Amino acid sequence: MIRVFIVAAPLRSRRELTALLDYAPDVEVVGTASSLEGAEDWEELDVLLIRDSSDSADELFDVLEDCGLVRQPPVLLLLEQATQNKVNRAIHLGIRGVLPTDVAAVQLISAVVAVAKGLVVLQPGELALAAASTRTRNGEAAELFEPLTPREKEVLEMLASGLGNKQIAAHLKISEHTAKFHVASILGKLGASSRTEAVSLGLRRGLILL
Repeated sequence: MIRVFIVAAPLRSRRELTALLDYAPDVEVVGTASSLEGAEDWEELDVLLIRDSSDSADELFDVLEDCGLVRQPPVLLLLEQATQNKVNRAIHLGIRGVLPTDVAAVQLISAVVAVAKGLVVLQPGELALAAASTRTRNGEAAELFEPLTPREKEVLEMLASGLGNKQIAAHLKISEHTAKFHVASILGKLGASSRTEAVSLGLRRGLILL
């Protein structure tokens, strides 16, 4: 069961988000609050779902950064207006997902599950903005050490789907040893230390879509 805590200022928004997540049998809303100050026991959560208005996003980012609540639990953020600056800062802070506030129930549930599994969730529009967020602070682009081959991109997509080496090998009709080689090559080219980080970097750089 995926335990979700909802933070949204309007009571109506908290009720609407709770109702949307009620459609998922494997998701449980364990509590709601109007602000981060009203939520507790972060270590018991799988996902922190925050709905924020366009005029208070900067303040929210400051609070998240100060209290270190962007990595544990993972944060899924709903924004009214996902500008480049907001998406950039969200990615830099380590927020796992950014979606619009009018997200449909099936999209919200899928995003909660993906974020709980360690994936990054962005809309196609935000994905382009996230690519810009990979620029370093001095304005230089953060490039891949080496571009991925078409086969490696295919393997990366399978990693994003949660497939293991044996499943990847069976799907591509290659040996498990070759599958491991492709995964190792992907990690090396992306500069990732784990499969999850490789998927996260692939999503941020527009190499794959969730």
